[in-house]
Amino acid sequence: MKLLAFLLPFLLLGGAVLFIAFSGGPRKAREAYLTRGGRGFTLAIPVLYIVLGVVVPALILAGRGQAAGGNGSLQSVDLSKDEELGKDLFRQHCSSCHNLDAVNANGVTGPDLDEIGQVTTERIVGAIETGGTGQDRMPANLVAEEDAQLIGEYVSKVASR
Repeated sequence: MKLLAFLLPFLLLGGAVLFIAFSGGPRKAREAYLTRGGRGFTLAIPVLYIVLGVVVPALILAGRGQAAGGNGSLQSVDLSKDEELGKDLFRQHCSSCHNLDAVNANGVTGPDLDEIGQVTTERIVGAIETGGTGQDRMPANLVAEEDAQLIGEYVSKVASR
């Protein structure tokens, strides 16, 4: 279904481009649509607009669960209220730099938290307090101590899973 939802707009757009090209350009295509187009063709173009403008975005929005952090083995993991807050804090303060599959974070400068080995709450909190691992890319105390603890609890639960 996802493949169809991905390919369908391109196929429909390609068909529209071919129609315009073989009609002799946009003006002649419009004229052909309004004057020579049969009833089926007259209905096909509005349906095309509805599919491209409503159905495809609706399918994309319906499949956004993965973007919300419901990946693989984490789909059945229930988070506590504190872990949910830690997840939100991670997204706000950490996801632009660090990779973490659980929230589809694709940071560009920090380490991939799914691949750094054993991840504990203390390790994450310590990195936040001291500013990372000594490469001076991450400022120390980027978030408050309580928030660092929440982020640490969340990351230690979901990293490498």
